[in-house]
Amino acid sequence: MLEGKLQMLAIRVDTPGDAAGLIVVDLPVPSAGAGEAVVRVEAAGVNFIDVYKRSGQYPVPRPFTAGEEGAGVVEEVGEGVTELRVGDRVAWAGVGGSYAEYAAVPAAQLVSLPDGVTTRQGAALMLQGITAHYLATSTYPLQRGDRCLVHAAAGGVGLLLVQIAKLRGATVIGTASSDEKAALAREAGADHVIVYTRDDFVAATRHFTGGAGVHVVYDSVGATTFLPGLDLLVRRGMMVLFGQSSGAVDPFDPQLLNRKGSLYLTRPNRAHYVATRAELLSRAAELFAWVESGTVEVRIGAEFPLVRAADAHRALEARQTTGKVLLVP
Repeated sequence: MLEGKLQMLAIRVDTPGDAAGLIVVDLPVPSAGAGEAVVRVEAAGVNFIDVYKRSGQYPVPRPFTAGEEGAGVVEEVGEGVTELRVGDRVAWAGVGGSYAEYAAVPAAQLVSLPDGVTTRQGAALMLQGITAHYLATSTYPLQRGDRCLVHAAAGGVGLLLVQIAKLRGATVIGTASSDEKAALAREAGADHVIVYTRDDFVAATRHFTGGAGVHVVYDSVGATTFLPGLDLLVRRGMMVLFGQSSGAVDPFDPQLLNRKGSLYLTRPNRAHYVATRAELLSRAAELFAWVESGTVEVRIGAEFPLVRAADAHRALEARQTTGKVLLVP
């Protein structure tokens, strides 16, 4: 199906810097190597990890084609690939090169999409959805009666994490930057939402919990929220730091965790929670089942044409987006 298609549009990063460094280029369409499939990309997810790699916060070899997450249709399979056929709808994350019209992806990283999950939903779930899943079910396995604080509750991970936390019986307190975003977090099921640009999230959380605090803080913000969040944890509570949208957390003395109640701190990575194909398929299957049944809603907050990848990054970094941001070739 790729016969005659020699060139494709892609978004390349040559040097670290701001969003202007996302350059539209023509590249050869990739071929499927052994164990790979070439996918015609129908939607690519935009995530903060893309920002971190573009800016140089996460050093990577350059030049590179941006993007870690996508979904589309299999156009070619390589030697040794037996689970996939041309025409299959698939999604993936954790493999670079999704900001393009075509991507060569290891078949072991591809997950087939069921009929009840659209390609756009697939592209929205593989990174942020899997992240929300492991945070709530494995990193700190929420149980009925637990109280959790979810920062950026109207973001891509946040809206999904709120819904999964409620499924597991937790009381959810969310933070958001505006009343409009707070409304979205409430619609997702948050019991309480704090507009942190107006109200002190520490004081508000203490109020909502009657001074008892929360069992876990899910923090994707980093520098501005990390230390205050430690004051909200119950004895032996857990701080789950899974992002740094406001910047990296400053070094600190681990003795602080002792003084604040023998706290736990973890910095999880998606790759460690889908380290085997069986775990990847298991998490994806549960997510897809929730979406198909209507139990979990995937909010696509914005779509940009592929060639406007820089605008998508600017919107994400300026906190102008809610839910998932997609690039559509």
